[in-house]
Amino acid sequence: MGIRKLRPMTAGTRQAQWPSFEEITRTGPEPSLVVHQTRSGGRNATGKLTARHIGGGSKRQYRVIDFKRDKVGIPGKVAAIEYDPNRSAYIALIFYVDGEKRYILAPLGIKVGDQVKAGPDADIQAGNALPLKNMPTGTLVHNLELTPGSGGKIVRSAGSVAQVLSREEQFVLVRLPSGDMRRIPGDCVATVGQVSNVDHKNVVLGKAGKLRHQGRRPEVRGVVMSPRDHPHGGGEGRSPIGMPGPKTPWGKPTLGFKTRKKNKPGSHLIVKRRK
Repeated sequence: MGIRKLRPMTAGTRQAQWPSFEEITRTGPEPSLVVHQTRSGGRNATGKLTARHIGGGSKRQYRVIDFKRDKVGIPGKVAAIEYDPNRSAYIALIFYVDGEKRYILAPLGIKVGDQVKAGPDADIQAGNALPLKNMPTGTLVHNLELTPGSGGKIVRSAGSVAQVLSREEQFVLVRLPSGDMRRIPGDCVATVGQVSNVDHKNVVLGKAGKLRHQGRRPEVRGVVMSPRDHPHGGGEGRSPIGMPGPKTPWGKPTLGFKTRKKNKPGSHLIVKRRK
């Protein structure tokens, strides 16, 4: 993927750096693989606002992605590389030899016409999916399962990649993008390669309107609010936070405060933390 700088015709485009979409080969989605997507505006079933800064934006259809990669032993051909408004990575449309069509996360370097396959005997090449215990040490992977058969849960965003480090009995040691080293059951399936759209982190939207198109409403800093609206609010002129640690609008510690529970399921499988 490339990044294109816009000509500075307006204040909004002066700093903007947008994707060039060089890899995209098809503009519209496959009709049989999209479903209607309702939007909540950040409100729950009773109509109360539970997630702030959400609303508006362009309409989207949800593309059904095959995270499980359970078409074992059936080869498929890449028919198109598409943009997905619901995620940062690109997606690949696969035509299988039995006539079925599916979307998968597009790995870096995959092209139209390439073949992909899932199963224990699949080759170690980008786009193929196989159990972690069948991968050699050093293999770069994405779309990892955490329990066998559950479908890929982690390493799915643009440019992310994990690495197989070693095998330990029924577990495989994997280095995650965060820097964590985690033991994952060897029967869990992962896809070979790095997720596409690696330049996503270099995108500069340049203007507020691009965020509104994504459905993100304005965020207001707590220090400019009144004391009734935020713990950081109040004071004459510009004022510091002025309390033991920064807080959320509801008085909970934030900005670096660790919230992970000690007895969270799977914590015993983390061999080394990111720090």
